[in-house]
Amino acid sequence: MAAGTYRFVVADVFTDRALAGNQLAVFTDARELDEGTMQALAFEIGFSESVFVLPPEQGGTVRIRIFTPRQELPFAGHPILGAAWVLAAPLQRDVVELETGRGIVPVELERDDSGAISFGRMQQPIPSVEPYADPDPLLRALGVAGSRLPVETYDNGPRYAFVVLDSPDDVRVLE
Repeated sequence: MAAGTYRFVVADVFTDRALAGNQLAVFTDARELDEGTMQALAFEIGFSESVFVLPPEQGGTVRIRIFTPRQELPFAGHPILGAAWVLAAPLQRDVVELETGRGIVPVELERDDSGAISFGRMQQPIPSVEPYADPDPLLRALGVAGSRLPVETYDNGPRYAFVVLDSPDDVRVLE
């Protein structure tokens, strides 16, 4: 693992106030970092995700790698928006095209009358959907008899299993 000093920006995504929203670390120049160092830095910082910015390889503005404290993700929403927000000002761009593990994701940024970025909108990839391989252990772990619809896995970076219950009360029991 490389030793040294690494600069990063802490962004508060989905808020207009510092120290609120979803935290994100954005390493704006990760060219000298290997995958092990990126993973170690994401673990050390401890935010839900950290982004590492690299030169583009597929025609985007930049390439990014997204790490949780435990693994790399090919895509995740708040790191995409946060990274675009951090990069748009110094790059003087209204659209930032981020190369991700799920392809190029364009992010359009709006500015207020002062020129400050005020809003971001992305075109995210469509998730893959497939039947959950073995739902019985999942249902037992949740303590539910079954799902109103087939149990499915949605994958767009993070993977989610969807179980449909009969009522909001049935969901509250899970909390």
